[in-house]
Amino acid sequence: MSTQILSEQEQIRREKLQKLQEAGIDPYPAALYPVSHYSADIKSNFNEENKEQFANVCVAGRIMSINDKGKVFFIKIQDRQGLIQLYVKRDELFPGENKSMWDTLVKHGLDLGDFIGVTGYVFVTKTGETSIHTQTLTLLAKSLKPLPVVKRDEEGNLHDEVTDPEFKYRQRYADMVINPSIKETFIKRTKLINSIREYLNKEGALEVDTPVLQAIPGGAAARPFITHHNALHVPFYLRIANELYLKRLVVGGLDWVYEFSRNFRNEGMDRTHNPEFTILEFYVAYKDYFWMMETTEQMLEKAAMDVCGITDVSVGDKTISFKAPFKRISIFDAIKEHTGHDVSQMDEEGLRKICDELGIHVDKTMGKGKLIDEIFGEKCEHHYIQPTFIIDYPVEMSPLTKKHRSKEGLVERFELMINGKEIANAYSELNDPIEQRERFEEQAKLMQRGDEEAMYIDYDFLRAMEYGMPPMSGIGFGIDRIAMLLTNQSSIQDVLFFPQMRPERID
Repeated sequence: MSTQILSEQEQIRREKLQKLQEAGIDPYPAALYPVSHYSADIKSNFNEENKEQFANVCVAGRIMSINDKGKVFFIKIQDRQGLIQLYVKRDELFPGENKSMWDTLVKHGLDLGDFIGVTGYVFVTKTGETSIHTQTLTLLAKSLKPLPVVKRDEEGNLHDEVTDPEFKYRQRYADMVINPSIKETFIKRTKLINSIREYLNKEGALEVDTPVLQAIPGGAAARPFITHHNALHVPFYLRIANELYLKRLVVGGLDWVYEFSRNFRNEGMDRTHNPEFTILEFYVAYKDYFWMMETTEQMLEKAAMDVCGITDVSVGDKTISFKAPFKRISIFDAIKEHTGHDVSQMDEEGLRKICDELGIHVDKTMGKGKLIDEIFGEKCEHHYIQPTFIIDYPVEMSPLTKKHRSKEGLVERFELMINGKEIANAYSELNDPIEQRERFEEQAKLMQRGDEEAMYIDYDFLRAMEYGMPPMSGIGFGIDRIAMLLTNQSSIQDVLFFPQMRPERID
């Protein structure tokens, strides 16, 4: 059995904990505490004319600073809205014979990071700071580990944020305490999801749930995580996409379905990729990819307004406009524009030569679709900063997409690029079960060549299609990447509460 190694500060805090318990103070009392007010509301609404409304307030929060003036303590606590100062006077808190409790609880018992609750009345100090004159003080939770030290000015503004990614991503709970601006990022992320959900619900879409554990990892070209179901004695996969299940529901008569889903792909990690991520997918009967482009523009313009209050959003040193409409360009025109090569009529051998010439690394497992994808990804993608629909892909790149109604060899597909990255992928969906079977079989051949991202054949999905699948359009949005744009974050890890990291040993 391992023995926990404590720092000097942690040992001191445990000694304080024991002394509090010996004095009859419960450092972890029952959860109910009747909070009536919050810091920002008090500071923005209190004045001399309405002070009677603040004559009896109850607040709670975490201690962020302690200023010991002997018989008076100035304590700042942080609640969900921010910081507020407490004025704590010994002779008022513990009159008469109870003065020894002042030393036990306040003078020697409280530490930065402790949760306390107080009641009292609001007033303004001689220095002009709105504060709470404390009449009762209750310890709600003792902190046994000291928070990293940061510097704050008299107003509580932070000037020395902890920026170490190792600390921030592993200990998000502590990061949010000492860097309160981090919380704003995640509040905006929730606003983004709420905005999209509101749009879809208003348009008549139905939110649904589909399986995370799947017998066939379908709906995308990606390498899955595999697990084992003990009761059934069969392998299962964590979903890489929810597309095929949502389409089954459209077969069943639900004309417009959507899902915010957690997806998992056993692939690399970088500033825009995490193995666990959030996708929004929706599928709409009797619509095509032209309709989907217009819907995407409307939905993202609304999201920018709801989250940021404007459609021109700062992202690093750029300004990105979410004002509709967005630019449209075919993938072949994009490749020609940025490489000088027209690859629209090239076979696999010709594409390999172009990749060689452009210095793009490829391998023998890659078919025509993957080669075109590599050329676009390496030489074109990063140029599209403003929202741009890349449209009309070759059929080899899109095994679930309907053939283009007027352009031979292409499909009705678009990808939305913003700030040089793919944000969404959409199709006029293939609904011919015979052709879909042939496309799956082509993917199986690529898998035999060693392509670990090729699609499996989902026979149940083919059976569903054979019952009759209406024409439809579908789309998948990378919610994490949209959140990065609307919160001005350069790394996907900064918009995930708990990004995946190599396991850490903690004793």
